[in-house]
Amino acid sequence: MIKKLTFEEIQEKQPDLERLRTLERCPVVVIADNIRSLHNVGALFRTSDAVRLQHLYLCGITGQPPRDEIRKTSLGAEESVPWSYVPDANPLIATLKQQGYQIVALEHTNSSCDFRRPIYRFPVCLLIGHEYQGVGQSLLDKADAAVEIPMHGIKQSLNVSVAYGVMIYELLRQYEQLSDIHEYD
Repeated sequence: MIKKLTFEEIQEKQPDLERLRTLERCPVVVIADNIRSLHNVGALFRTSDAVRLQHLYLCGITGQPPRDEIRKTSLGAEESVPWSYVPDANPLIATLKQQGYQIVALEHTNSSCDFRRPIYRFPVCLLIGHEYQGVGQSLLDKADAAVEIPMHGIKQSLNVSVAYGVMIYELLRQYEQLSDIHEYD
């Protein structure tokens, strides 16, 4: 029989903030450029916490904590996710490339492929962009690859925070497979 876990039983399985600081992080950084909705930013934090993201860079007009709208959606995950604000993502990408990061844009482009096809090279920097305008061309010019999530309905894309969740879990899956990590077994 399947029995739903209580909140307390679920909490017992999770690390506290002190323990979290000692655990290995997924070797992925995210550049969230020009995300206008603070609720989307909160969702990015919450999902980033779930995968133990290495770092979340908030760039351009993207709002930063402390903001009530972010906290409402993140449920406090901005305290457990390493993050920083960088006004312009362009020089940041150059620095990350020098550090060996593969730069992958989640965007519809003339060379995008299904996000499930590539074998990613870690560490990875994932670029996500504005809810309507997407990832800017100046950032795409610096990307090593562009991927997209197949859409089979009338809409061409998912909400940015939902698309991020789909993509980051594919990156986590591949990293765990390469590393033979099975934390959730």
